[in-house]
Amino acid sequence: MPPDWKRRLPTVTGWLVRGLAVVLILGGVRAAPVMVTLGAPQQVETEHPLMCVHTRLMDEVEEWKIKHSLELAREMGATTIVEFFPWPYIEPARGQYNWAQADRVIAHARTQGLHVIARLGMVPAWAQPDADTLDFELTLNYLEEDAFPDFAAFVEAFTARYAGDVEAVIIWNEPNLAFEWGYQPPDPARYARLLALAGPAAKRGNPDVRVLAGALAPTLEPEGSPYGTNELDYLRGLYEAGAAEWFDALAIHTYGFRFPPEEPPAADVLNFRRAELLRAIMVEYGDGDKPVYITEAGWNDHPRWTKAVRPGQRITYTLEAYQMVEAEWPWAETMCLWVFRTPTLSYSYHDYFSLVTPGFTERPIYDALKGWARGTNSAP
Repeated sequence: MPPDWKRRLPTVTGWLVRGLAVVLILGGVRAAPVMVTLGAPQQVETEHPLMCVHTRLMDEVEEWKIKHSLELAREMGATTIVEFFPWPYIEPARGQYNWAQADRVIAHARTQGLHVIARLGMVPAWAQPDADTLDFELTLNYLEEDAFPDFAAFVEAFTARYAGDVEAVIIWNEPNLAFEWGYQPPDPARYARLLALAGPAAKRGNPDVRVLAGALAPTLEPEGSPYGTNELDYLRGLYEAGAAEWFDALAIHTYGFRFPPEEPPAADVLNFRRAELLRAIMVEYGDGDKPVYITEAGWNDHPRWTKAVRPGQRITYTLEAYQMVEAEWPWAETMCLWVFRTPTLSYSYHDYFSLVTPGFTERPIYDALKGWARGTNSAP
């Protein structure tokens, strides 16, 4: 080691120690959380009140992102949101409720002048059997019939707390798919029994709330498929099981995939007008006075997904679909697009359903919908 280096070593060591101390101090310093206020009550300005978006806010960590998401939804002209309120998030232990995140979402939606449709589902661990006693993999969607009363109690507590803020509740999601039914065989009679408990419970909590059944997924799975049940057959099964008594409206999912919205419906085709086939079954069973809520719909513009369309087609098809629903489907109460924005990217085709990115970049379809809803441009 050169002599001058030895002479400077204590000084260098001192600076290294000081530098390390600075790094440790700065590493322990965290930015103060963003303070979020509700702000003044807002009103939605729109020429098309059936416009609705499905949000994903219960998984959002930062409150300002909840607020800004709902501000953007209002500014776009949407009057209504569908939000998923998972049962395990709110009742992590039997009878012990944590309403904090749900309260935030509801308060910001109310302040932005938005109606709320609440999707209720998923199962907390305490309401599930011991996984070691089962010969299959337990999922968060697995709900034993013995736990139906527990779910109904949660529904009642939810509608009571948000009476006046939540206008409708969806009882479960896509029960005609095996995954959404906890990998149990989809069974309309069993779902009807769930409705028979959860529907009246919702009304006990809030007599004015609308109970939405189904949220049925479009699928062409054949009879006996381990993956799901054709939603047309499933709906008939619901009526045969006497479920009509327990719901006020039917929730459905209808996607366009690669077809334009005017493509005629057919039993062996998945397209936007497949909703008309479900409506026909309602009428067939004397339930035509009930409305339909389209709680998921839309097109995808992923560049490599086989069921996607081009970005320009997505915009055109979406606007034309809204026009069709307004003009030709008087039984449709609302049409909700999946999905407004997600908290994070999935790095798959799912990301291309969104109208706004996780970083709040507004995609071209957002601007087109906003212009149409606010009357600053016309639909194709």
